[in-house]
Amino acid sequence: MRSLDTPDISLNAFAGEKLRGLEAKNQRRILVDTARGADMALQVGGKDLISFTDNDYLGLSTHPEVMKASANATATYGAGSGASRLVTGNNPLYTALEEKIAEIKGTEAAAVFGSGYLANVGIIPTLIGAQDLIIADELVHTCIHAGIALSKAKVIFFRHNDTAHAEELLAANRDAHPHALIIVDGVYSMDGDIAPLGELAGIAERHDAWLMNDDAHALGTIGGGRGSAHACGVAGRVPLQMGTLSKAAGSYGGYLAASKTVIDLIKTRARSFIYTTGLPPAVLAASLKALDIMMRDTSLTEQTLAHAVRFSKALGLPTPVTPIVPLIIGSEVDALAASAALAEEGFKVIAFRPPTVPEGTSRLRFCFSATHTEADVSRLIEVCIKNGLKQDPEQDIEQDIEQDLKQAL
Repeated sequence: MRSLDTPDISLNAFAGEKLRGLEAKNQRRILVDTARGADMALQVGGKDLISFTDNDYLGLSTHPEVMKASANATATYGAGSGASRLVTGNNPLYTALEEKIAEIKGTEAAAVFGSGYLANVGIIPTLIGAQDLIIADELVHTCIHAGIALSKAKVIFFRHNDTAHAEELLAANRDAHPHALIIVDGVYSMDGDIAPLGELAGIAERHDAWLMNDDAHALGTIGGGRGSAHACGVAGRVPLQMGTLSKAAGSYGGYLAASKTVIDLIKTRARSFIYTTGLPPAVLAASLKALDIMMRDTSLTEQTLAHAVRFSKALGLPTPVTPIVPLIIGSEVDALAASAALAEEGFKVIAFRPPTVPEGTSRLRFCFSATHTEADVSRLIEVCIKNGLKQDPEQDIEQDIEQDLKQAL
């Protein structure tokens, strides 16, 4: 008979067994206290590091104007919103922020959520139900998987960026479902590549499907900062443009940019919108100011890519089209060792391991920011080569960098 007065014993045994299994595969995660400063400076365990791993692509989280706007909003409105947006938490800053997002994305309206994760788990099941069909890229973000599961729709995954496969699956299954949704990441966070939105928009139009892109890593980094739909020349043909304000915008929150009718429905029915406390005023003001800066100074976007191109050329890696540069190592052990070696030299570069990436593809993911200096990048190159991370030892470090940058831009 089971003991009813010591349930914590079986719970701890369960958790401990799970942790031991993860440790055996070098997949246990550990939080590390990290104090961030300006210009990608970090302090970790008393050690000063330069971050080449976080998503503050334009350095706006520590931009003086952004910080001042955030502080002023707190002084004016207080530290918190007080309630959900449909109660008393709909601060006036929300209206300005949503109008700015819609302007940037070229849509009629926008809705801001508490986070990108909350956006995806709210948007998808609001628009798609159990009788419907979802065709998704096999590498879409985990929060998209969560939204798909909540929708209870039939889901089929197509090979990464394989538009012929996507159309084949859609053509074979579309007629059996009243509605269909195609979902992709605008920029894939682990590989840095861009979804082929031009071809996907055509597929969606031919088969009466709705196209949705997750622009978490595309806002501020491509398309003049406006994201993947603009970069691919199909801004008016992607009816559902989702994204976050926590990466290049340097703040926090998620959003959907779409038609006014769709946004009205989202604000009325999306559970993760309705039943979540509104964002703090400081966050809204920071996001709004960051978007203003992003649009008025597109050189920030250009600088991030310039750093990435220079670094990739030096290490013999493919020319990047975004500020994300993956260096695939293979095993978890080797990736962790490479990350530790870079930390010893003063650089923070996280090792990404399964299940975030497929088995056998553990990697270092380098993310470049407009606030990195040329000296930062030069020394990173030097340290990577020193640690055997250069992929083509014969390649001239400076060869054709300018030409590759022009092609990427």
